[in-house]
Amino acid sequence: MPKINAATVAEHRAQQRAALIQAAVDVLVEQGAAAVTPAAVGARAGLARSSFYQYFPSAPALLAAIVEEAFTAADTATTQALAGLHEPAERLEAFVRTELHLAARGAHRPAKALMQADLPPECLARVHELHHRHHAPLQAAITALTGEADAPELTGQLVGGTIQAAMTAVEHGADPTHVADRALTLLHHGLTTRTSQ
Repeated sequence: MPKINAATVAEHRAQQRAALIQAAVDVLVEQGAAAVTPAAVGARAGLARSSFYQYFPSAPALLAAIVEEAFTAADTATTQALAGLHEPAERLEAFVRTELHLAARGAHRPAKALMQADLPPECLARVHELHHRHHAPLQAAITALTGEADAPELTGQLVGGTIQAAMTAVEHGADPTHVADRALTLLHHGLTTRTSQ
C-alpha cells in the first residue's frame, strides 16, 4: 500500500487531488490550457503520471474541476460579504472590496486564465455561466442604483471594466483598500449622476 501523508486515506486523497489542481492552475496560468496535460501536471505536483488518472480521467476533466473550484471560493467570499446588506450602494461596495482583496491573494488567476484559454466548448460555456452567476449581485445592485431595468448591460460592462482595471492594479502590487476607495468614488459618482439625469 502506498505511503500516505495524512491521518486517513480520504484526507490523503483529498490532499493529492488538491495538489494536482494547484499544479494544473500553475501550468494553466504560466503556459495556457494546452499545456495542462497529465504528464505536465503530474510532474509539477511531484506525482507519477499514473497517479493523475486515479483522480481525473482526462485533462479536460481536470480543467472542468479547475473551472468549478476557481469560482467556488470567490462565490463564498462574496456571499459572506453581502450577508445582511440590503442597500444597493452597500452591496456594490462590499462586492468591489471583496473582489479586490481576492485579487490581492491571487484568487482570480485561474478564472482569468480560463477566460483567455482555448478550452473545450463545454468548459468554456461553464466558465461563462459561472462568471455570469458570480456577477449577478453586482448587476442587481447596478440596476437598483440606476433604475435601468430595461437595458443595464452597458452600464454593467462599464462598471465591470472599472473593477477589472482595479483588480489589475492590485495584482501589480497596489494596496487593495486604497484602490477600492478610488474605484468606489468613481463608481458611486457615475452611478449617482446617471440616476439623477
